[in-house]
Amino acid sequence: MIISDSTTLIILGDLKKLDLLAVFEKVYIPRKVYEEITFKNDIKLPEFIEIIETPKNDLLSNLKRILDEGESEAITLAVEKNLPLIIDEKKGRKIAKNLGVEIIGLLGVLFLNYKKCSLSKKEIEKFLDTALSNGYGISEQLLKQFFENID
Repeated sequence: MIISDSTTLIILGDLKKLDLLAVFEKVYIPRKVYEEITFKNDIKLPEFIEIIETPKNDLLSNLKRILDEGESEAITLAVEKNLPLIIDEKKGRKIAKNLGVEIIGLLGVLFLNYKKCSLSKKEIEKFLDTALSNGYGISEQLLKQFFENID
């Protein structure tokens, strides 16, 4: 089980690849994340993705001062439920790590699919080429490290 912020869901949804998240038994998303990912498009979520309410507490209030609402709710849920978090934004990742949350990003999801033989290296390359051409930003250094780990 894992919590997810919106960026990875948006990318996977845009590329019709939400099924890649099936490497997790259950993916929980806060209501604000759901609103963010369905703002422009009506995305049909697979059964393993479930919307849950975020508890209103001091952590959430404090996070909302420095992060957007979706990230704040996702991090709060990850802390409250003691679950890992799918998050790609640098600032949110740093804050989540500082709060003791285990994090994974889009590349981590792709790596898990590779390890489970759900994706080949060639399929990952094609997916990332498409994601990058659609405006998803990822550093050359991070991509190099990623591909060194799957060779």
